[in-house]
Parts: sequence; structure tokens; C-alpha cells
Amino acid sequence: MSTRKTLKAVAESRRGVLVPDAFNALSARVVADLGFEALYVTGAGVTNMWFGLPDQAFMGLTDIADHTARIRDAVELPLIVDADTGFGNALNTYHAVRTLERAGADCIQLEDQVSPKRCGHFNGKEVISTDEMLGKIKAAVDARRDPDTLILARTDACATQGFEAAVERAQRFGEAGADILFVEAVTTAEEIRALPRRLASKPQLMNMVIGGKTPIFSAEELADLGYGIVLYANAALQGAVAGMQKALTVLRDTKRIDEDPALVAPFAERQRLVKKSEWDALEQKYR
Repeated sequence: MSTRKTLKAVAESRRGVLVPDAFNALSARVVADLGFEALYVTGAGVTNMWFGLPDQAFMGLTDIADHTARIRDAVELPLIVDADTGFGNALNTYHAVRTLERAGADCIQLEDQVSPKRCGHFNGKEVISTDEMLGKIKAAVDARRDPDTLILARTDACATQGFEAAVERAQRFGEAGADILFVEAVTTAEEIRALPRRLASKPQLMNMVIGGKTPIFSAEELADLGYGIVLYANAALQGAVAGMQKALTVLRDTKRIDEDPALVAPFAERQRLVKKSEWDALEQKYR
């Protein structure tokens, strides 16, 4: 089964499959190595880790396409790729879908924010009209070369127009051809519980942002409610930052770091993750 068909089956199973983030090829290797079923190529993570900037539309199509291609080459997991607002209008969205599909995306996420967008858990968001977003979704559906490529439609309307308006938008996104629906930054447990009933016609994704606006539910709880995908879009990123801070604080304060696996990945583990032994074998083969 292709990674696209696998991801479709994952979403449609509605069993709350955990999908963590990857912001580069090595983080993707870690996700795959730990046995997750899919991963999320995070726009926020690429922006934070590649540019050192906040998630406020500093990332372009070329940036996310380049990271997607590198991650696709590194792992065989299904890839959900964050395409922000489609990087422009419906025509730009059409081009973005073509580009990211070619780079190896199995599912392409589009959101209805006004550009320049910002993190879904930041204040100050605005959304485009429903009709404009429907045009983008239709363009995305038409653009895909492979009918198994999935379109994930996200609405940020909860923050600006309220929960009911967000549900109505999501319903229309599904009618326009979106394969998976994503209502971002809901703020109450009641809203989390209501969405699978209100939007039952399509699989749904729930985003668990650590420290964000949405109450944290376990994947088991979300599976029981009927969610297809439970996204942790920044868990690896936040863990990596915490790990770097911890190790470098020890280095600063003690002037040395020994190979303590509680503090740093051992040298051999780092080489395993980058598959050095396989490259050594290839080197021998071609001598």
C-alpha cells in the first residue's frame, strides 16, 4: 500500500492516531524510529528551527518543499505537510499543491487565515471569506496529480467568528472536496467533544498544542470521541529545545559533558539514526 493510501486508512479509521512533528530529516528519523504511523512536516517548526523566527508567515513554498523532499528521502512514513494559506490566492494554492505533491507530501494542509498568517494559537488572527477559501480548496483538489493525495482543510474562524461559524465553515470545506477537517484552537472541552458529532461526514484532526489555547486530551480520549488524527505539531521541537538548553547549561556550568544518556544521545546512537553503517556498507560495495 502506498503511503497516501496508508494515511487515508489511518484518518478514516478514526482511532485517534498520534502524529508528531518533524522539522528536519533527523527529527523525522526519530519519529519513524519510535514507531509512529505518520508525521507532520511543521511550518512552525521549520520557521522556528530554520530561521529562528516566530510562526508568522516567514516560511515560503520553497522552504517547506525543500524540507518535505529531504524528509521524504529520509523516512517511509506518510507525510502531512503544512502549506499555510497556500502562499497566496487559489492559483498560488494550485501551484503549491503541485509542488508539495512532487516533493513527496501525502496530505497537504491549507488554512483560511488572511495572509500573512500566524500560529493558530497566537492572538490577532483574521480569516478570509468562506467563498475565497472554498476556491482554494477546489483548486487544491483539482491540482493533485494523484487522487490519493489528501487535502486537509483547516479553519481558524473560532478565534474571530466563534465556534458555530467555524463548524459551518468546516462543513462547507468538506463539501468542496477536503478529505480531512481541522478546526483549530478550540478553547473548551465541550467544543472538542462536539466536533466529531457535528462534522461526522469527514475524518477530523485535533491539534494538541502544548501550552496553547486548546485543552489537552489524551489520544485515547480523542479516539473514543471519533477523531482520526491527534496532532502534536510542536512536541518534538519543544523537546529538542528543552534538551539543548539542558545539555548546554551543564556544559556552561561544569565546563564538560560526559557521554551521559540522560543528558545527550550517545555517539553510537547518533550514528545509528543517520544510518552510518549502511553508508559504510555502500562505501565497501563501490570500492
